[in-house]
Amino acid sequence: MSHLRALIAGLLLVAAASAHAAPDPARTAADTWRAGHETAILSEFTDFLAMPDVATTIPDVERNADHLMDLLRARGFVTRILSAGAGTPPTVYAELKTPGARRTVLYYAHYDGQPVGQRGWASPPFTPVMRTGPLGQGASIVDWRAAPTPLDPAWRLYARASGDDKASIEALLTAVDALRAKGIKPSVNIKLFYEGEEEQGSPHLGAIIDANAALLKTDLIIMGDGPMHQSGRQQVNFGSRGVIGLTLTVYGALRPLHDGHYGSWAPSPAVEIAHLIAALRQENGEIGIPGFYDDVRPPTASETAALAALPPVEAGLARDLGIAAPITDQRLDDSYFRPTLNVRSIHVGDSGPNAANAIATTAEASLDFRIVPDETPDRVRTLFSAGLTTLGWFVVDAPPDLATRLAHPRIVRVSWDPGGSAAVKTDMDGPASRAVTDTISREQGAPVLKVPMVGASSGLDVIVRGLRAPMVGVSIANFDDNQHAENENLRLGALWDGIGVYAALLSELDW
Repeated sequence: MSHLRALIAGLLLVAAASAHAAPDPARTAADTWRAGHETAILSEFTDFLAMPDVATTIPDVERNADHLMDLLRARGFVTRILSAGAGTPPTVYAELKTPGARRTVLYYAHYDGQPVGQRGWASPPFTPVMRTGPLGQGASIVDWRAAPTPLDPAWRLYARASGDDKASIEALLTAVDALRAKGIKPSVNIKLFYEGEEEQGSPHLGAIIDANAALLKTDLIIMGDGPMHQSGRQQVNFGSRGVIGLTLTVYGALRPLHDGHYGSWAPSPAVEIAHLIAALRQENGEIGIPGFYDDVRPPTASETAALAALPPVEAGLARDLGIAAPITDQRLDDSYFRPTLNVRSIHVGDSGPNAANAIATTAEASLDFRIVPDETPDRVRTLFSAGLTTLGWFVVDAPPDLATRLAHPRIVRVSWDPGGSAAVKTDMDGPASRAVTDTISREQGAPVLKVPMVGASSGLDVIVRGLRAPMVGVSIANFDDNQHAENENLRLGALWDGIGVYAALLSELDW
């Protein structure tokens, strides 16, 4: 079945189930409010998206935090800034208590975005632009402020952080407005944890959690990051892989060499790093480090059944992405139970008008590992260094001196990124997990897709460990939102649907 047919089939399934179910109160409240306030909702959202939010620029992130605090206070939340100290990105904390509520739920999202230096942005990343559809499909810019409502849900809003991850923040804020307008009170005590450095690896998250564990105490964490399933249907996930990043540097001669005079004699860092990467990651994606798979935990019987129940998307995705075939016979969701080694970039020499017929002195490769449950960052670092040695490389953590260069023909410097996180996974069959899937299924009018683990990483292992609470992921962004890349976008219909999802999670969740 093609990707388009799978998407249509999923939508028809939802529509058919909805036709036989009583309207969900939360969804009704969300749809009613949204229908009367589309322009106001988008005005608030685009004002937020227009604020630069790359976490390495602390003043920008602080302005985002102040703006977000104002939005929350206007809705009755008690707010405060959580910080790991001066010069670190702030985390926005807010709470709204519900008299008589038996449970407390902490809703997590991040308001910082990826860096914006990628080539190919069709419009400035912090100038939100509405288009009638995806780029490359004849989409045109539309003035949504002047357009009659209801606005076309197929339109897409282009801006950094539109899908990842300010969308879930705006959906929750609007859900609060919708419920209040209908006089529907929340079913749980609400705590909000909006992080300001997730896209930089959350290096201060652990310190913030440790310092505020009592304040953040909760019965459940709902993580609002990430896209929906590739079938286009709403999913709930119960875990995410961990991530560790690093940079490799290999060394050649002390100075650049004329490639005509020395190309057949002197070692080439470009060639050396190519061979090294090929040894570390095989063509089928397998990681060539001895012992790397020893700690990998297979899916449980319940998780295997959930994976089998997911709609097939691989053939359609390959067609949409213009690739002849994936590198593995595994289904996409099944592959998330295996670790991944990704080559983020390779840098050596110059190209174009700056190209020189010379042998470079060094070559660099930026890598990241996505790791699965039972693998740990420390264990991966140990295995990786040992694997490099097995492959015949002398490993250093600083530029080598002359004596080291003369003693070892193949030298690699390993520089690990700060932070890093382990995988996190919640029992799919636990009472809190079932409450989330049941609540969203009622709101959707059809069973929600249950995804045991997603391929991305959240850094939330420190929250799960620190607060000792289960975590369930509820994603609302379209799966093709170009997160982490140029022309990030949010399908308007995804935001509208997300408002209904969060309205249900605020007012109907209980267990």
